[in-house]
Amino acid sequence: MKYDFFRVEIENKVATVSFNRPEKSNAIHMPAWKEMKEIFNSLSERAEVRAIVLAGAGKNFCAGIDLELLMSVSQYQKIECAGRRSEEIRRLVFTLQEAVNAIEKCKKPVLAAVHGGCIGGGVDIIAACDMRYCSDDAYFTIKEIDLGMVADLGTLQRLPKLISPGMVSEMAYTGRKMDGKEAKEIGLVNQSYSSRDEMMESTHKLATTIASKSPLSIRGTKEVLKYSRDHSVEDSLQYMATWNAAMLLSDDFSEAFKASMEKRAPNFKD
Repeated sequence: MKYDFFRVEIENKVATVSFNRPEKSNAIHMPAWKEMKEIFNSLSERAEVRAIVLAGAGKNFCAGIDLELLMSVSQYQKIECAGRRSEEIRRLVFTLQEAVNAIEKCKKPVLAAVHGGCIGGGVDIIAACDMRYCSDDAYFTIKEIDLGMVADLGTLQRLPKLISPGMVSEMAYTGRKMDGKEAKEIGLVNQSYSSRDEMMESTHKLATTIASKSPLSIRGTKEVLKYSRDHSVEDSLQYMATWNAAMLLSDDFSEAFKASMEKRAPNFKD
């Protein structure tokens, strides 16, 4: 899979997706936003991919929205009608949101592996991932406040469901940098590692473990976790019962039991 602004490699059923604009600290311009949406939509449907690691090339994970793209919003000032001007800006925000949403909607678990800066839109992106890991030298900042704007691609909607609302407020109001160790302390990341190499090795090891499980069960678990996040316990249990009524008696279910009886690793179909 070849792309202009990302590097995508698939090995042992794990796809590694890397931001690949190191000269721009992996800032994302419009072609890259569109490419990211295409990549995650594609990987979601590729049966041979069972888990995804999202990383960054160069010194930083992701510097968020490319400033040239941000400045291009000023072109809408030429639209005389205030309503039509607002309509165009709203359409632009939706376009960028859809690229981030593609990560969350992807049927495969996505593990963010963060080193260096994770800035602005980078935080929006990792908040849409299933798990987050970083190196100690990583830092996270909701930078939009310093640009005179409100973070609009998911940070303010997803982070309060990952960490304490008070900490989200502190980060969003101040734009301060949070290092990897603090990110681990507050639960923003699952683990912080002493080096980038150690982080990548451990994250890929975890992704490989996930890829060894029943693909049908992994996809179902992600779907049910997302549903439960946004619904009541009662509604989620109803959904779970319906899900298993449809999915429980699968080939994967039979293979798992057979492998257990034969004391061997299961061999699941893609």
